Amino acid sequence: MDPIDVFKALSNESRLHILQWLKEPENHFVPHEGVDMRKIGVCVSQVTDKLKMTQSTVSQYLSILQRAGLIRTERIGKYTYYKRDEERIKEIAAYFNQNL
Repeated sequence: MDPIDVFKALSNESRLHILQWLKEPENHFVPHEGVDMRKIGVCVSQVTDKLKMTQSTVSQYLSILQRAGLIRTERIGKYTYYKRDEERIKEIAAYFNQNL
C-alpha cells in the first residue's frame, strides 16, 4: 500500500463523498436492476447521477479510489459495480494509526 495514493484519492471532495456513500449505499442510492448494493455495490451510472458529472469523470474518480485500494469492482453482464473494500480500509487505517 502506498499511503501517498490513499492521500491523493481522498484529497478530492467528490471522491471522498463516493467513499462515504458506499459505506451505506442503501441510504444514498436506488438499487440498480435489483442488485443487492451491500453485497455487490453500485453501478457507475448511479454515482454519475448523484454527482451530476460526466461518466468519464466519475469513472476516473472510481479508478483512482480502486488503485488506492479503497474500493473494488465486480462485473455483472454489461455493468461494473463498485463497493468499498472494508478489509483494505481497515489495513490502511491500522497503517496510519501505527505510522502517523
